[in-house]
Order: sequence, then C-alpha cells, then structure tokens
Amino acid sequence: MSTTTTPAVDPIVVEIVQGTLASVEMEVETAIARTSRSPMIRDAHDFRAGIHDRQLRKLTGRSYSALVHPVVRDFPLETMREGDVFFHNDVYESEGGIGHLPDLCVTVPVFHEGEVVCFVQAFGHHDDIGGACPGSMPSSATSVYEEGLMVPPIKLWDQGVPNQAALRIMTRNSRMPESLAADLDAECSACLMGAARLSELFTRYGRETVEAAFQAILDKTTETYRREILAKIPDGEYVWEDYAEHDGVDDPKLHTQRITLTKTSTGGPGDGPKIVIDFTGTAPQAKGPINHCGDYADGNFLKKWLAPILRNLADTPERMAELDVNEGVVPLIEMKFPEKGTLLTPIFPAPTNARTFVILRLLGVLAGVLAKAVDGRMPADQETIRYTGVYGKDRDGNDYLMREVLGGGSGGRYYADGEDTIHVVPDSRNLPTEFTESRFPFIVERLGLAVDSGGPGRYRGGLGYEKHIRMLKDANFMSIADRSILSCWGVKGGRAGRPFEVCIDPGGPNERFVDALADAEPVTAGEVIRIRTTGGGGWGDPLDRPLDEVERDLRWGKVSFEGARADYGVVASGTKDQPVIDVEATEALREQLRSERGEEPFFDRGPGYAQLSGGATSADVDWL
Repeated sequence: MSTTTTPAVDPIVVEIVQGTLASVEMEVETAIARTSRSPMIRDAHDFRAGIHDRQLRKLTGRSYSALVHPVVRDFPLETMREGDVFFHNDVYESEGGIGHLPDLCVTVPVFHEGEVVCFVQAFGHHDDIGGACPGSMPSSATSVYEEGLMVPPIKLWDQGVPNQAALRIMTRNSRMPESLAADLDAECSACLMGAARLSELFTRYGRETVEAAFQAILDKTTETYRREILAKIPDGEYVWEDYAEHDGVDDPKLHTQRITLTKTSTGGPGDGPKIVIDFTGTAPQAKGPINHCGDYADGNFLKKWLAPILRNLADTPERMAELDVNEGVVPLIEMKFPEKGTLLTPIFPAPTNARTFVILRLLGVLAGVLAKAVDGRMPADQETIRYTGVYGKDRDGNDYLMREVLGGGSGGRYYADGEDTIHVVPDSRNLPTEFTESRFPFIVERLGLAVDSGGPGRYRGGLGYEKHIRMLKDANFMSIADRSILSCWGVKGGRAGRPFEVCIDPGGPNERFVDALADAEPVTAGEVIRIRTTGGGGWGDPLDRPLDEVERDLRWGKVSFEGARADYGVVASGTKDQPVIDVEATEALREQLRSERGEEPFFDRGPGYAQLSGGATSADVDWL
C-alpha cells in the first residue's frame, strides 16, 4: 500500500471515479473501432486504451497498455498544452512499453485549471509502417532498421493542430497510407475526446478528491493482491524455464526464458509479502526478431503484462474475473534482469518485430514456476497469438494485404477444460469471412475447430482453429508464429497440445508444409492454405477423464474416435452423433496404459522438445 498521506475520500466517490475511468476507456476504444479504417484495428480490434495519472501510473485494469514514461521523459509536464497529442513507436525509446514498430502509440494529456492531471493513451497494431516486407514484420530481420520507420516521442498535434509534415512522413513510408492516416486520426480524436471526459470529472469533484480516489483505487488493488493472491504462494524459491523455438535467422533451437521466483512474507509494501522475478539464465539476444526490450523503467511494462497470471490463484474463477491489473500490482513485484545482450535485454539495433514469442512465453513461464509452488493449481500452457495473412494484387490490380491474428486453445485448469480459440488481447477477433471474401481475392472454405488439437488431460486443453483459404489469384502467404515444433505444455499428468501447422495444397499434387516464420511463400490461384493453430496443454491425467466427458467430446467433434483411444484410453464405436463407449474394453485399455508408464515429469512438453534438446524428453526443471 502507498506510504504517502492522502486525504480521505468517500467510498461512493471512489466507485464513481473508478466507473468513470472504465467508461471513458471503453468509450475511447469504441470510438477508435468505429472510425478507424484498417482491418487490423477496425475489424481484428488489435488495439487498446489506457488511463494514467500524472505520476504515470496506470489506473485502469481491463487490459494492458503502453507507458507514458517516454513522453514525459522527452516533454516535461510543464511544457504540455491542451490539445497536444504525442506519438511514438520507437521500441528502444519506449521504456519497454512498445514491443515492435507496428504498434503505434498516441498519448493525450488531460488538463484541469491549466495543469496536467492525467493521460489518455491508445496503442495498436497497424497494417504497415514500412520496412522490408508488407506488414512491417520481416521474419529474417537482423536489425530494427529493416522493420520499418522508427519514431521517438514527438508532438503529433500541437494545441489542436496536426503536424502535417510528420503525418506525411509516416504515411509516405507505409504501403497502406490511406488506412494508416485514417487510423491515426481515429486514435488521436478518440483520445482527445477521452481527455475532455476526464477533465469534466475533475471539474465536478475537484482535483484533490479525484486524485485521492486514484490513490484509493491503486491501494485497493495492492491490498487485494497482497491478501488474496500472494498469500497463496508458499515462501521459497522456485525455478522453471521455457523456450522459443526459432528466430527466423538461425536454425531452430531452444531460446531459453528462465524465471527464478522468490516469495517472501516481508519486504513488500507495508512490510508485507512480495515476489521477486529474476530472469537470470535467459538466453542471449537472438540474431532474428524475437527480442523484447523488457528491462526499462524497472520492468514496469512486464510487471503489468505478467500480473494477470497471478489472478489464477484467486479462490474461485468468479473472483479471478473480478480482479483488475493496474499500477497497484507494481509495488508487490521486484524484477531482476541479466546484463545487456539477452532476449529480454537486447542491445540496439537488435530486431524485435516477433517479440511476441518471448513475451507470450513469459506468461507460460510464470504460470509454470507458480505451478511448481502450488502443486499444479495453475492452468496449463497456451499460445494465443500468431499473425497469418496473404498479399498480392486484388481483382482490380491494386496491392492488398490481408493479415489477421488467429487465436488458439487455452490450457486446461484444475477445475475445467481450456477455452477454444481465444486471443490474449481483450476483445480481439478473427476477421469476418463476409468481410474478407468481399474485399480480397480468396474464399474461406472452412473455419472451425482443429479436432484433437487440445492437450489430453483430466481437463482437456482448448482447441485451436482450422482455417482453409482458397486463393482466387496468385499471392504470397506470410506467417509470424511460434509453437510449430514445441507444443503448449501440459501439467500434473496433462499432455501437451498440438503445435501450429500450415499446409498449402493439402492432399494435392503440390502439397507442402510452410515454415511458421514466412514472409513470401508463393501460392497459386486455386490452391488451398490450411492453417491449424495451437491447442492448449492438458491438466491432470487423461486416463482419469470421466467417460461421459469423452463421449461429449466425440459428439461435439472436439476429439476423434482415434484420439479418444490413443489419448484417453477410451474404446468407442458408432457415429459422431451417436458414439457408443465400450466400458469393459476401456477399463482394460486404461489399466494397460497405466501399467506401461514409467516415472513422468510434472510438465509434458510434447515430442517436439526432443527434436531441439538433443533427444531429451524433459528438462531438469520439469521435475518436482
């Protein structure tokens, strides 16, 4: 909790202020969605807004956001004026808040009686900001200079007047200048609208009361996580690691991300509990673009990025859903980074456009190290972001780029199966078929669940997508994805899910499997691109899964008859609509499968791990 002295504030006013913040954040996001132009922003909704106080602390907690730190570093508060809009996307000058150049960030200060009192910010993934390939995510980049236009913090609007020169430079560097210009205008206008709404809040209640409410909101989060979450972690030190599998330049190998988690009952706010997350042991920075600048601003971005994993320790799933992640979690977490030159501490100009491989993996590493601390009471692994798309000439001979972010299955939990086809970014979605078919030269022939992709377990991992795209004109396929060799791990007897896979012309004369990192795989008119995304890991022994749940999975088409036998030891016949389980044969098969087992690790990484580890089926840290 805060050690500063703040005025007492009416709890009802605190609730009103908190509700207003959430409402303004939602209004800003709604305005962006309705007025932007690019498919990635308007349709896929790969953006988010945030509200920060004048101390640069994030007040809202529905989603993660970028940081205000780099703006205030370069433009002191006393130099800001009403109507100013600040812009940046420079990864290395963003203090860790921007992960790759396509994430463009706008920041608007909020004024009350002539002084800055808080900030409204929005950042999102835009279609193209220049660079070596369409989409500004070249998979084989070896420096950030290949990835697009870098813009350190600048004043994009000066007291309500847009900087047309800067806007022209940015749009000139983009392959999609019209949509980029429209998106930036939407984001700037929405944040200015949000700033006006917040200014009204200060006028209504007064600065002292509103800022006291801000402090109360953050203090409540700190106390809640201290009492309800950190108290569930036994004091001690726990170690685990996981890996990215390729960087687009070197051959596939294990790029390690390691966390040593130390929990103590003292040393935190008010001499209460705290956790220390130490990344020592993380691999050297990669030649390719999977690096992430995480060590700036004392790891402020990573603390809020990782903290949602802690919510899984809440007493119930319902309580977990009630817990926001705002700046109140930051005092409870200390981060220790290795020296410069690792995946999390890269040295400029190391490339970063595929840094999702690292920051998504860190969510799983934290979940895994906590699972060791709490006897598996954490979800199994998930991998829920990958970029796929096609580009070429449309029916009218114009250049087009269709790119979307496809989700995957989440991990099984100690109380329930994983969710199917989710996305880690709130409110994000795949592109609607009706939209893509009307705008781009292809047909979506199938969009459904990838059968058997979820990791087997007492609680099954969620399923990934299976999507079939038939091209009507020659084009190029692109992919920025991980987990094509390594799988989402299972825990406490649960098995790993199926990995990511792309096949072109499946079953045809030119059938070929495409690497998960691809910038320009040729596809001819008439060929089908089959994309299968990852399934989440399983939780608990799959041989303990009740027969009625396996029968339900057969009816729903989530598990095949072959998968039921191989993964769950269930012998079934009949049809998908009316499966019939042979109980006696199932019991005999399950007994046989149990007898054939040897000692098993706490985590199951799937068969791909042996391919990259030199034959080992588990790591030393996988055992309790």
